[in-house]
Amino acid sequence: MAARSARRHPPAEFKDDQALSGADPKAPLKIRRAWADDALSIIKADKAASELFRTTGLLSEEALADHVSEKEILASVAARQLDVAELSGSGVVGFVQYAPIFGDLYLKQVSVDPAFGKRGIGRALLRHLETRAEALGFDVITLSTFRDLAWNAPFYASMGYEIVRRAEFHAYMSEIEAAQASFMDISTRVFMRKRIRKSRIRG
Repeated sequence: MAARSARRHPPAEFKDDQALSGADPKAPLKIRRAWADDALSIIKADKAASELFRTTGLLSEEALADHVSEKEILASVAARQLDVAELSGSGVVGFVQYAPIFGDLYLKQVSVDPAFGKRGIGRALLRHLETRAEALGFDVITLSTFRDLAWNAPFYASMGYEIVRRAEFHAYMSEIEAAQASFMDISTRVFMRKRIRKSRIRG
């Protein structure tokens, strides 16, 4: 899984929006850099979002019980590769984790606590990531996700991501796929990418 090879949880599932939220839909949303103190809230959101996969049959019980570790969170915070979605009055309710891999910006994971779903927080996190990618000088965001789950590949497609054909795989994609094969059916997975439009410099 490259950026998350130490974990058995597959990267870049969008875990959101499968449960209606009872929280205030008008609460202000802030997306900011993650801090070390956010670790417990990030783990809580990750665990809650993972439950959306329980009835799909796509992940083992071991994978479902897994979550982003505090050690990994702290490493991503130190590398400035983890941002959170914070709702006024509710705290951190989601996060996006990413890392550069061989010239691409690889989306490791984007998760939103389902209790705060159905309000575009996941989309806001992705738009934020695209802005970050452009600012950092990346041309492409890539990810690995489930092909047929509505809140995975179809969701990313709605945000402008396209499936990468196997003939166009980078070496790191094959490495991620090989790691995933140990705990899931990789035929259910796809790699996707989005080319980030560069802002024009006006003279």
